[in-house]
Amino acid sequence: MNDLETYVRQVSRDARTASQLLTTASGATKNAWLKRTAELLRARQSQLIDANQQDITRADEFGLSAAMIDRLRLTPERIEAIAAAAEEIVMLADPIGEVIDSSVRPNGLNVRRIRVPMGVVFFIYESRPNVTVDAAALCVKSGNAVILRGGKEAFHSNHALHALLTEALTDVGLPPTAVQLVNTTDRDAVGYFLAQSGLIDVAIPRGGKSLIERVSAEATMPVIKHFDGICHVYVDRGADFDMGERIIVNSKCQRTGVCNTAESLLVDAAIADRFLPRVSKALQEQGVELRCCERSQPLMPGSIRATEQDFATEYLDLILSVKVVDDVHAAIDHINKYGSHHTDSIVSNDLPATEAFCARVDSAAVMVNASTRFNDGNELGLGAEIGISTDKFHARGPCGLRELTSYKFVVHGNGQLK
Repeated sequence: MNDLETYVRQVSRDARTASQLLTTASGATKNAWLKRTAELLRARQSQLIDANQQDITRADEFGLSAAMIDRLRLTPERIEAIAAAAEEIVMLADPIGEVIDSSVRPNGLNVRRIRVPMGVVFFIYESRPNVTVDAAALCVKSGNAVILRGGKEAFHSNHALHALLTEALTDVGLPPTAVQLVNTTDRDAVGYFLAQSGLIDVAIPRGGKSLIERVSAEATMPVIKHFDGICHVYVDRGADFDMGERIIVNSKCQRTGVCNTAESLLVDAAIADRFLPRVSKALQEQGVELRCCERSQPLMPGSIRATEQDFATEYLDLILSVKVVDDVHAAIDHINKYGSHHTDSIVSNDLPATEAFCARVDSAAVMVNASTRFNDGNELGLGAEIGISTDKFHARGPCGLRELTSYKFVVHGNGQLK
């Protein structure tokens, strides 16, 4: 066993020990940790920004786009938002110990199904340092120990944030190894962690497609994951044009480098000649490059012709593919073919069209007359999220506290024998 493998094994063992202690930690103690974390975030704001600036300065070395640099950057406003998110999790009910259901069997056995932690989470993610706190907060509140493996591009930011998290754990009497940050950028470490099936209960990758594919291929434990966020806005013939314009501009432009950003606009052929010219102007005023199908390009001056690949691409940039479709059923077929089962929205006041869209679009979240940007744990009332799952097994959509739990049966009897 080499030094790196020995290190990985020790981190995993420490996490397992911490998870066993967290199983019996009170909700009050976990909430005290969240409150103390928020206090330290506000108190150490300048140190956090200094550490983050070291990462921003090196961004060019890693070939980060402008959108990725934006995801990496910490500002006073973003640090306050991270602290506020931790405080919001305090207000959420502790899921551990919740009785999911119960019954009394004919033989008198009292059967309860009770929510319990998963145990140890290996969380691997890229770029966004705020995720360090979000993930730790959700894992500890749900009774799990977490091993954090951030991207090298956020190395200094993550270490500064992790120092606050462990300080807060110690302050409230929780094991500091409940939240561990992998201290090496060696890619081989990931492979070693993914082999620790006896110590790590679940792996959660959050990042680019190549990362997700690697974790899915190598993990010896269950994986909660999402692939690309190829999200669509479909503007139906029954749409309010003003609403449609606002929704697609917000879905595409409010923040381009995140997974619930719209990457494709579909428009009903019945309204294309009236809707597309106006929305083209609005989008181009925001700096969006439009890549259009044969039917939409003449209606959107300044656009370029889309390729087949454009409709299957997550740009994470100010680029939008556009296609005219014959009706809502053609839109649904296009989304199910090219989409990534993440988030898709219909703009329409026609009830049959919206019902068909909601029933047939196979995505984790389907929006009606709302921006794709609302597929977010906080926006949907879950508090912060550890990721948005496009899987169908165990968890789908934003993964909050309950999605980080399992359950066990607790059966009480009075001497029954089978």
